[in-house]
Amino acid sequence: MRNPFNRRFKPSNLYLWFVFLVLYAPILYLGYYSFNSGETMHGFEGFAWHWYREVFADARLLVIVLNTVVIALFSSAISTILGVIGAIAIHRTRRVRRQNALLSLNNVLIVSPDVIIGASFLIFFTMLGIKLGFASVLISHIAFSVPIVVIMVLPRLKEMSPTLLDAARDLGATEWDVLTKVVLPVIKSGIFAGFFMALTYSLDDFAVTFFVTGNGFTTLSVEIYSRARQGVSLSINALSTLIFLFTLALVVGYYFISRRGQAGAAGRRGRNAEWGLPNK
Repeated sequence: MRNPFNRRFKPSNLYLWFVFLVLYAPILYLGYYSFNSGETMHGFEGFAWHWYREVFADARLLVIVLNTVVIALFSSAISTILGVIGAIAIHRTRRVRRQNALLSLNNVLIVSPDVIIGASFLIFFTMLGIKLGFASVLISHIAFSVPIVVIMVLPRLKEMSPTLLDAARDLGATEWDVLTKVVLPVIKSGIFAGFFMALTYSLDDFAVTFFVTGNGFTTLSVEIYSRARQGVSLSINALSTLIFLFTLALVVGYYFISRRGQAGAAGRRGRNAEWGLPNK
């Protein structure tokens, strides 16, 4: 009889927990001191909501939060539309070599350093005479979010059985009907996942935004960096904790959407097997 203790505590599991501890310990430490009634992080003097009240009482900071949310929502919505169009175009490419080339070009923006992307956009906007501010930040966020949406949507398209499209056309559906009534409902989970991932990246981005933001417009990540350079304040801890919790909620939402999409794909495969249709 096997000992369940040996199965539960494997060296690989211990290493994984150690990695998570190293990654999350600074965030937990920061969040812990956001409730400190004292002025520094050298000692916890007592529990208080003082720093959170200070964050919500700062009118300028609330405007920056609104700017960040508006940029994130607009860039995520636009990049989702463009990303879905791009994913469908790549999926419909007949030649494998051309499809791989398009995928490689799409992945370049994902793996490229943010500093290079930010500097490139800064030079680009300067050459075109575009004033740095809302428009420059929005365009930049759309540019690095579109490849993320493509990566999220493309696997859902590959899971879709071509027989569904052929059956819809045989029944008299137009190409628009096939797109809106067959393709989009099937890849819906990938679209929502891409939107949430683009929203998360937009909210968290600092390097690209730092290059393309102007004097009259800024986002939370740039504001936190500016305040941290002036000196450590526990209001930064409170603000960073709120951002982390909001980002965590987005990631959890993406997780449940992915689980729902996987369950839907498994159900479609089961129905295809029952009806004698191929699973592609």
